[in-house]
Amino acid sequence: MFSRLRDDISSIIERDPAARNGWEVLTCYPGLHAIVVHRWAHWCWHYHMKWLGRFLSYLARIVTGIEIHPGAKIGRRVFIDHGFGVVIGETAEVGDDCTIYQGVTLGGTSLHTGTKRHPTLAKGVIVGAGAKVLGGFTVGEYAKVGSNAVLLKPVPPGGTAVGNPAHIVQKDQARISPTERLFAAYGVTPNGDDPLSKALHGLINHAVTQEQQIERIVATMKAAGLHCESIEACDKFDPAQLNKLVD
Repeated sequence: MFSRLRDDISSIIERDPAARNGWEVLTCYPGLHAIVVHRWAHWCWHYHMKWLGRFLSYLARIVTGIEIHPGAKIGRRVFIDHGFGVVIGETAEVGDDCTIYQGVTLGGTSLHTGTKRHPTLAKGVIVGAGAKVLGGFTVGEYAKVGSNAVLLKPVPPGGTAVGNPAHIVQKDQARISPTERLFAAYGVTPNGDDPLSKALHGLINHAVTQEQQIERIVATMKAAGLHCESIEACDKFDPAQLNKLVD
């Protein structure tokens, strides 16, 4: 028990620059308190003391603002940052080293008891603030779910899901590089995962290619003794400035 607690505290200090020392984490981090109480509640649930497990989770919800059903499975070094408004359902599974921010729901879309109604987060998943992950599917290892995303389908390992409804903007990779495993606060990645930004950059690059083709056509026409004043008078395209505006 105490070894797991030490692991939890160390992982929080690694992922939260505001955490100054272990004592501060132990006494002032509601996400840690919710995880500790959940372990007691889950033990009661597993050993058929279900009312006591529910009551412990209810007390943790009052104190921390985080609701974790005692039937949920929570791995090691899970960090619920800030945490207020987090809801984790009965059949949810959260793998080791996951990070969950405030307002996240790991919910179910089925009313059938005895089935896997809630999602599974594999190792190292980051779920941004306000995201809703709904259904009995799996979010792959080291995947990221962007803030306020509404995720209704699986995410491959190393993938990133954004939007409402969420879609994958970074595809599955057979081997995830160490760089991709680096922690990304709130699931925000520095490599331009915004699909609108990617689309605009693609259009700008396409326009650059078209302009180059037009310049070659004009040069060919001039070499043949043909001139087109309207084409020559066109304004020069500045892709660098437009890309800067998109960023």
